[in-house]
Amino acid sequence: MIRNAAAALALPFRATPLVATITLVLTVFAGVAPASGAWLTMLLVDELTSGTASPGRAAFLAVAAALVGGLAIALLYLGGHLGEVVQQRVTLTVESRLFRRVATLPGLRYVEDPAFHDRLRLAEQAAQEAPGTISQFTQEVIRSVVLLVSFSGALLVVWPPMTLLLLASVVTAVFARLATARREAATEEAWVATDRRRLFYRALLTDVRAAKEIRLFGLGSLLHNRMIDSLATVSGARLAAARRGTLVQSALALLGAAVGGAGTVVVVLNVAAGRSSVGDLVLFLGAVAGVQTGLSGVVLQLGEAGRAVTLFGHYLDVIGTHDDLPEGTGTPSHNASIELRDVWFRYSEDGPWVLRGVNLTIPAGRAVGLAGVNGAGKSTLVKLLCRFYDPQRGTITWDGVDLRELDVDGLRARIGVVFQEFMAYDLTAAENIGIGQAARLDDRGAIEAAAELARVADTIRALPQGFDTVLSRTHADDDHPGVTLSGGQWQRVALARCLMRADAELMILDEPTSGLDAEGEHRVQETVRRHAEGRTRLLISHRMSSLRGADLIVTLAGGRIAEQGRHDELMDAGGEYARLFRLQADGYQDARVG
Repeated sequence: MIRNAAAALALPFRATPLVATITLVLTVFAGVAPASGAWLTMLLVDELTSGTASPGRAAFLAVAAALVGGLAIALLYLGGHLGEVVQQRVTLTVESRLFRRVATLPGLRYVEDPAFHDRLRLAEQAAQEAPGTISQFTQEVIRSVVLLVSFSGALLVVWPPMTLLLLASVVTAVFARLATARREAATEEAWVATDRRRLFYRALLTDVRAAKEIRLFGLGSLLHNRMIDSLATVSGARLAAARRGTLVQSALALLGAAVGGAGTVVVVLNVAAGRSSVGDLVLFLGAVAGVQTGLSGVVLQLGEAGRAVTLFGHYLDVIGTHDDLPEGTGTPSHNASIELRDVWFRYSEDGPWVLRGVNLTIPAGRAVGLAGVNGAGKSTLVKLLCRFYDPQRGTITWDGVDLRELDVDGLRARIGVVFQEFMAYDLTAAENIGIGQAARLDDRGAIEAAAELARVADTIRALPQGFDTVLSRTHADDDHPGVTLSGGQWQRVALARCLMRADAELMILDEPTSGLDAEGEHRVQETVRRHAEGRTRLLISHRMSSLRGADLIVTLAGGRIAEQGRHDELMDAGGEYARLFRLQADGYQDARVG
């Protein structure tokens, strides 16, 4: 808690040191002003009830009290505005740090871990709420401490025991509010997974990609009900925690009122007996009201601040997350000869092995085809080659150098990939292609050349704004309406994205033509074959004909290499490759075809 609070309190002075310091100074003055006004009011009342009142002195005290009151209000407004400035700067800082850490994670281990997503959800919530909440709480504490110190003299002069009674009631309230804050934070942590599911169901209901199936299968009510059930569960838990806190705080508020009432009765009796003046009563009432108001504000905010501090720990944990891959420093050579030596891999320590002792060589400048049924480990092999993960056993080398020893960014810059599950970004057509080589995002010539190679340039030029057309209906505007592409057209855009890396030594094509018709598939294969000539290529496809011309064909089965060879050799061997090829070929057999 102390670490979290200290880090959160330091954020305003890191984000905007000058404004944070000015806000702090104004907060101190805002705390002094009410006490000064109360003292001036006491002096005014005593002057007016003394029997020898001086009109000039009374007028001066009245004007001074009014000015102090106005100054206090002005300081509160100014401090509030500067506090908002500080909060906005802090929010920008913490959001930037949080998602910079997420964006710079080199591997996929955290990204594919549900527990990390829960932590990220709590961290994002803390990043949005904690800085402002803790900053406001800090200002309130400073203002209240200054107020308490300013009024302590009045309470000690008029009736000393009142100071101790107020402090005792406040200390009790503070401990009770901290306990409530811990319960509320524990509730957030306990139900974050349920809340994540609620957001998942909500996103599905508005997802364009899911809209067709949701309507066809009548899933709207099912998803809606699950979303509402998740929301009701989380809301019920939050309300239960808040209800307990409200009951405790209400009881403590009554205790504070009783303490203040008892003190007031004592002072009134003293005034009636002549032991205190009417001014003393006015000062005492102002002091009690000021202290109780200030401290009750602190206690009320203490719960939110305590909860925010607890959740802020998740933010600190995420930005302090260690890289899931050790950083190498070597530079990959231009000879993309890839070798896998006894590679074993699984996604978790207690999970099943996905790859089991894989030994494979992909010679530089040659094409290797990878075949196998779903779940054989083909996509996992691609993740390892891109170094999204490291194998638990064995090594993968690039021109004889272990991938772990190479700079991750430098390695990936040498690789061009069309993933089986490629992204369709809600960006312009030019951006969807250009992000394949972000440094050339504004190079329209290179983008159009890649589109030509992927046989999608004519399709894009026919769009309303050509390459500047937004490929989305949900993220466009009235002046620039967006469009959606067919599955095959999107696949060609993804291929063009890969072809932006004209200097890539290794090209991985994972089902690059699965969404294309027969003619489109043939043209794209010819284009890729010409463009990738002389490069190291890994071709993955369920269409066995796409692999037929590879220099080497490898069949994965159960995470192991079942066989490898050229097409004719594998067909003669009659193994898994031949079985899959003949199964697929049977679908094309027709007695009317000679």
